[in-house]
Amino acid sequence: MEEGLTTLDADAHVRGVCFKTGPPALVGVELEWLVHDLVDPRRAVSPARVDRALEGLDAPPAFPGGSTFSREPGGQVELSSRPGPLTACLADVAADTEVLRAALAAHGLALGGWGLEPFLIRDRILDLPRYQAMEAHFDRGGPWGRRMMRCTAGLQINLDAGEEGAGAITGWRRRWELAHRLGPVLVAAFANSPIWRGRPTGWRSGRQAVWWRMDPSRTRPPAHGADPRAAWADYALDAAVLCIRSDEPQSWNAPAGLTFRGWLDGAVPGLRPPTIEDLDYHLTTLFPPIRPRGWLELRMIDAQHGDEWVVAAAVSAALFDDPAAAEAAWAATEPLCEGAALPSAHTWMRAARFGMSAPEFGKPAMACFAAAEQALSGSSEPLRNAVSAFIERYVARGRCPADDRLDALPSAPRELQEAWR
Repeated sequence: MEEGLTTLDADAHVRGVCFKTGPPALVGVELEWLVHDLVDPRRAVSPARVDRALEGLDAPPAFPGGSTFSREPGGQVELSSRPGPLTACLADVAADTEVLRAALAAHGLALGGWGLEPFLIRDRILDLPRYQAMEAHFDRGGPWGRRMMRCTAGLQINLDAGEEGAGAITGWRRRWELAHRLGPVLVAAFANSPIWRGRPTGWRSGRQAVWWRMDPSRTRPPAHGADPRAAWADYALDAAVLCIRSDEPQSWNAPAGLTFRGWLDGAVPGLRPPTIEDLDYHLTTLFPPIRPRGWLELRMIDAQHGDEWVVAAAVSAALFDDPAAAEAAWAATEPLCEGAALPSAHTWMRAARFGMSAPEFGKPAMACFAAAEQALSGSSEPLRNAVSAFIERYVARGRCPADDRLDALPSAPRELQEAWR
């Protein structure tokens, strides 16, 4: 492992790996689900039961579409697609999702399309050093880290960073900014996590509320700057170190309050100096709503019920990769910026709390979805129908999937919501 990493070296490395430029062409999807009992989602599911259902799925050729299968700390399951053109990517993931559903159904289990576990208290089932250190780090700030690790599930959409041109809608700077302008709209439109322990939380996206609170140095968007590469490098180096890899049986726990910049500067006497490998690992522990990994990861969308993940993926890809739709989305989100370059933290929070019922999201969301629908006019009929049905059911009516979940529950007393405010 390389030694002697300096702050200048680290800054240059982060800038070099965060945006890989080129014409937008490929899409990737990562689907994460909670696992529930097929008959009664309130019934606890043992890890051993899930293990039996998933036996053999972690090795090829289990999934015909080539997705990678993994499991998360709270027992969530995840499929990560290969990058490809939108239509092919969606078809591959849909086929692989059916394989996963069938394997679980054979053991009386189901994929739970919720962004936040609505009923059960879940334990951490993975005991790897990374997750032990994560839990120790997040515990310093309250219950939110454990809740994230054990009880949340999301839909991640991966898009090419864009071309080198600074002004074009396909340029990487513009796409980075468009992602942050669209982020609150996507949170609001696809919010699907309003319940915790069987009661409303007061948030349409309780998942986003959890992520927002657990460690602002790694979960909030980076400060806007003229040079996104420089802004991201500063964000990465100033984020708290979540874990320090060590040989067994040593703990991976990091000293409280240590940033990566502080680690480079020797802020903790006796702690070994960081390496490039440590920096690369640190970058995987940053969880803002949009994360540059060479490509752009859109990480703000809740897991969706059934196959509605297809709508989120298709709409997002269309709004970035179709030039006319991207221009329409840029114009539509201008009011959400309130004279600034990007939406404020307050706007992000209102999207999570109120979803589409917040009046400021109505016109921008409708314009964005209409532009995406037009861009997808040449797609397959099932995809077009799915997007149109989502618009009619939710966006045009100022609703989001969370509203359906809330409609099925009695109202909760005010005091049950106070812990989330």
